[in-house]
Amino acid sequence: MSSSMQSSYLPATTESVAKAQEAKDASESISILYHVLEDPSSSADALRVKELAITNLTNYLTKENRAEDLRNLLTQLRPFFALIPKAKTAKIVRGIIDAVAKVPGTSQLQISLCKEMVEWTRAEKRTFLRQRVEARLAALLLENQEYTEALTLLSGLIKEVRRLDDKLLLVDIDLLESKLHFSLRNLPKAKASLTAARTAANAIYVPPSQQGTIDLQSGILHAEEKDYKTAYSYFFEAFEAFSSLEDPKAIFSLKYMLLCKIMVNQADDVAGIISSKAGLKYLGPDVDAMKAVADAYSKRSLKYFETALRDYKAQLEEDPIVHRHLSSLYDTLLEQNLCRLIEPYSRVEIAHIAEMIELPMNHVEKKLSQMILDKKFAGTLDQGAGCLIIFEDSKTEEIFPATLETITNVGKVVDSLYMRSAKIMA
Repeated sequence: MSSSMQSSYLPATTESVAKAQEAKDASESISILYHVLEDPSSSADALRVKELAITNLTNYLTKENRAEDLRNLLTQLRPFFALIPKAKTAKIVRGIIDAVAKVPGTSQLQISLCKEMVEWTRAEKRTFLRQRVEARLAALLLENQEYTEALTLLSGLIKEVRRLDDKLLLVDIDLLESKLHFSLRNLPKAKASLTAARTAANAIYVPPSQQGTIDLQSGILHAEEKDYKTAYSYFFEAFEAFSSLEDPKAIFSLKYMLLCKIMVNQADDVAGIISSKAGLKYLGPDVDAMKAVADAYSKRSLKYFETALRDYKAQLEEDPIVHRHLSSLYDTLLEQNLCRLIEPYSRVEIAHIAEMIELPMNHVEKKLSQMILDKKFAGTLDQGAGCLIIFEDSKTEEIFPATLETITNVGKVVDSLYMRSAKIMA
């Protein structure tokens, strides 16, 4: 327990809280508020003032990045929680957990804090709060890529919440499960969980931020299936929802919108979206990264593409969704460039192609062999001579398909005559 809490208390009055706000620095304010919480009085007014003191203390500790003190505060407040309604307890506990999340580099602390609170809520038989803390814990485990533990936790939680028919929490949990299955590359289950989330959401009022999250996940799954036009419309809906709430997720929605435009060969539209009123609000490295990719794609330049990937590594390579789609885009661009370069030749050195495309020779050789196997062009690699030999496309004579069609039609006529003759003979 904090040393400030062991010393004499201050009366739980609005004057004491005001005194904390007037203090010259944050540490003095924190000390005063701890003293207020020490007041043994449990009258209705004292409890109300203590709730205000907890809110203010949480804000001060968050600003000072004192995550460990926030964790200890939750433990110290357990006797106080016995005196107030369960709904207020839930609000305070979730508020303090949210405050810890605002302190950078506290993901492990948040996980251990949530696990502690789950144990306490289970012992206190506070089911409503426990389910919400468990959902938060599952989200943290997902962020930390602890997929197995998150999946085990969610499986039990979903059954329990379905039985209680808590639709709002069910939407949260189904969405989490969809994200988890997507991270595990299980697309059918990710889609099934998203459909379940939508079904639950249709039965109740869903806050705009929650609806935006559903649309964002829908867009991600459609993009994964290469249905970029539908994905774009979902990302646009999510962007509008997040933008109106000034939610930081708006920038991701905008980034994925621009990605969809590039993937459907409409890279020229990217500049227009960025310069729109909504786009200008979010100018920054994420938008610049997508603009650089769009420029490289418009110019069909692998060099610019690789420069963009190198300059904006955090925005492109470290975002798993963007990275996955840009990898396929890079492959497409590389194939188009190679096809254009080898077109005039019937035999060409691989080193010469590598020099023209400005890529390592072994990388080019590997890609050419893959393209031959995928029947992107007819040819063979002479590795002894280090050459690529391109065959002429053997054009199919137009008379052959016509001849086959005539033979098929004659066959049908013969079959028909045979059937008629069989009926006459009978």
